[in-house]
Amino acid sequence: MDKVIVSKKNGIVHVHINRPDVMNACDGDTYNAIADAWDALETDPELRVGILSGEGRSFCVGTDIKWVNSPESDGFVDRLYPRLLTLTKPVIAAIQGHCNGGGLEQALGADIRVCTDTAQFGFGEIKLGWIPGGHGTQRLPRTILLGPALELLFTGRRIDAANAYRLGLVNHVVDADALMAKAEEIAGEIVKAAPLAVQKMKSVVMQGLDMPLNEAVKVEKDAFDWLLQTEDAKEGGRAFTEKRPPNWKAQ
Repeated sequence: MDKVIVSKKNGIVHVHINRPDVMNACDGDTYNAIADAWDALETDPELRVGILSGEGRSFCVGTDIKWVNSPESDGFVDRLYPRLLTLTKPVIAAIQGHCNGGGLEQALGADIRVCTDTAQFGFGEIKLGWIPGGHGTQRLPRTILLGPALELLFTGRRIDAANAYRLGLVNHVVDADALMAKAEEIAGEIVKAAPLAVQKMKSVVMQGLDMPLNEAVKVEKDAFDWLLQTEDAKEGGRAFTEKRPPNWKAQ
């Protein structure tokens, strides 16, 4: 059985963690397969957006504890999580059930998060004598307020979907049977947008988060000026004038 199922359709790559017997805990093969899928998203011009999901009653409970205590686990965070930092195309996490530890880190590595009303979120690493090693200590305080982030990190406490939405951890909370439809709805809107502009948008936003405002607006201006010279920008103007859908070429 494949530990990760990857499918591609209409510009969207679906990456589905398929280890329901261990609540989609990730071992080395799983992490590598997910990283391979994100490599394909980044390099395939036909792909515009990714959706990450999990099989069964969990999104992902993090790293497989049995595996992480084995010699093969050395350096397991060194490929997938850095790849999430460099992706220029958007990723949506479709979350049901448990989203903990490395699962929450992967969800935080996505750009948009949709969850079911039964989803639960938390970092339990403190109870194992660890800290989140897949950028969780850095991404969580950049996603929600510092105080709530530190409380979750220090205590290992879990929160439900309603509190995750209140804190801004997730964008949408939906019924279980609407989860994938909502993720695909958002992905479909992104696919219709100008691909170069989407990638520049993500790059500019992410760079700007760690810059003083006067430097960040310079990055924005450079990206804006560059995009205005592209064929897609010209096509967008023509399509608007001619009242028709644009034909994007990513050029």
